[in-house]
Amino acid sequence: MPFLLQALVYLGAAVISVPIAKRLGLGSVLGYLIAGVVIGPFALSLVGEQGDIMKFAEFGVVILLFLIGLEVQPSTLWDMRKAIFGFGGAQVVGTSLAIAGVAMLLGLPWQTALAVGMVLAMSSTAIVLQTLDEKGLRQGPVGRAAFGILLLQDLAVIPMFALLPTLATIAPTVHEAAGGHGGSLVAHLPRWAQGLSVLAAVGVVVGGGRYLVRPIFRFIAEARLREIFTAAALLIVVGVASIMQTVGLSPALGAFLAGVVLAESEFRRELESDIEPFRGLLLGLFFITVGAGIDLRLVAAQPLVLIGLVLGLMVLKFLVVFGFARLFGAPARGAAAVATALAQGGEFAFVLLTFTVGAGVIGATLAALLTAAVAVSMALTPVAMILYERIAQMFDAAIPKVVPDTGAFEDGEPDIIIAGFGRFGQITGRLLTANGFRSTVLDSDIEQIDLLRRFGRRVHYGDATRMDLLRAAGIERARMLIVALDDREKTVELVETARKAFPDLVILARAWDRRHAYDLLANGADAVERETFEAALALGTTALQKLGYRAHRAHRAGAIFRRHDRKSFEDLRPVWGQEEAYILASRDAAQTMDKLLNADLARLRPGDAAGSWDTASLDEELRERAERDAARREAAK
Repeated sequence: MPFLLQALVYLGAAVISVPIAKRLGLGSVLGYLIAGVVIGPFALSLVGEQGDIMKFAEFGVVILLFLIGLEVQPSTLWDMRKAIFGFGGAQVVGTSLAIAGVAMLLGLPWQTALAVGMVLAMSSTAIVLQTLDEKGLRQGPVGRAAFGILLLQDLAVIPMFALLPTLATIAPTVHEAAGGHGGSLVAHLPRWAQGLSVLAAVGVVVGGGRYLVRPIFRFIAEARLREIFTAAALLIVVGVASIMQTVGLSPALGAFLAGVVLAESEFRRELESDIEPFRGLLLGLFFITVGAGIDLRLVAAQPLVLIGLVLGLMVLKFLVVFGFARLFGAPARGAAAVATALAQGGEFAFVLLTFTVGAGVIGATLAALLTAAVAVSMALTPVAMILYERIAQMFDAAIPKVVPDTGAFEDGEPDIIIAGFGRFGQITGRLLTANGFRSTVLDSDIEQIDLLRRFGRRVHYGDATRMDLLRAAGIERARMLIVALDDREKTVELVETARKAFPDLVILARAWDRRHAYDLLANGADAVERETFEAALALGTTALQKLGYRAHRAHRAGAIFRRHDRKSFEDLRPVWGQEEAYILASRDAAQTMDKLLNADLARLRPGDAAGSWDTASLDEELRERAERDAARREAAK
């Protein structure tokens, strides 16, 4: 079939099936898998041979691991060592032995049973992470635990390729020299030489990422050609994957390592934004090819056997992972979520099954049946997660929630409503209370409320984004709403809702960073305060004093920096939302700010009293403040 016609079929299937699946609440992964089944050779047969497409689509998994690596700094990876080597190692060994035990009870020789156990112990990195992303679980404890296990599974593939041939019970056929990865140039070398080759490859990736890639990206960035930057990013991913494949390692594992090395680079965000579109497209293609690879004829010929294999595999893996998760201290609900997410077979099962057939470890008929079982289990993962959520919701509804007594709002006529009373909100609230203003405080953290009430502070339990709760708290009579929530998205949501409902209300909000601050201002906040800016500036002022500056000179230096930063913030505000224009304007503004800042600070000469107080800068600051106040009054008319 011509390439363009194949591309048309794949893209058309994705465009039709994925939105329908999302609307039905099934998730995009299941939509891609269903599309693959429909267009595959065992249904409508709209596409030809899957092998070449699958090799191309697997690059989506490589890109996914690279992007995940960019989010995981080396210190974070070290903090996750228990999840990776403890929980992950226990899962791989425990699941392999459990499946091998069941296989032996079904009559398989112990060698074949152990090989089947190792193959089926793998889970699908692409499906698990994509599903957790859609459910909003990847950044929490569930996501970290699942990611630790998946990373260890990638590492475990390496010794598996060495161990599996020793379990051969059948005369070997043609053996994939790469150990299942294809293209290895070191397979013919002695084991010690292969080990040295692996270490050398890892050293090249780490050393190159640390000492070569940054200067190259800096050189490309100066040219300001975004397409070349994107090409360079893809070159790194392809190059690292090729190096790892050459020494017989997983390309996805190499891409993850490269991402970790670059996680502390100043180009991290740019790399993420440039590569992200390729990830989604190629992962979708990967899921479609998995669906197309499900042999419907085999399913029809042995339906009961296949159903038993799939359900047995998923239930057994669920029980093993759930047991180890509880053993490692996870709560029951989190353990169930991790176990459900990891209950399927994985992409590496296809590679390992092909390898074991060639090495004479597993027969071709059994391998075909296991391949179908793995593919079906992958397709059922989104369904299993939906089922888990429904069951969890039923349990939640059955268990009465113990929440603090909200009580009536007896704060009188509040001047201010404070939403969120954590580290940030407490300081703001105490300052306002000390100056005689009445405030009503809302927070949804039960433990925080209990702690504050023990100290005699009156805090009401409730979700501040609920408009009925805000009205009950007296927002219609309040002069001001201060939003100090810990959740970025909820902060924006509350500001937007409150502004639409109460146009004349003064709304002040806590922002995480500049980007969040711009979002809040665009949605109706009157003023924002970046949560770490003033604290960092105060620490810098203290540092100047410790370095020998007099107090008034250090404070003036801090004030000058604050003034220039706020001017830069206002100057960049009009281009916020235009990503390319914002990046270019930020670079120019940073250079201009450095020059002006240095010029102003040069006036603060040590020992010069007039210069220390810097009357010229004070006059300029007062003039700018008067202009801003005049513009604000004009806008209010």
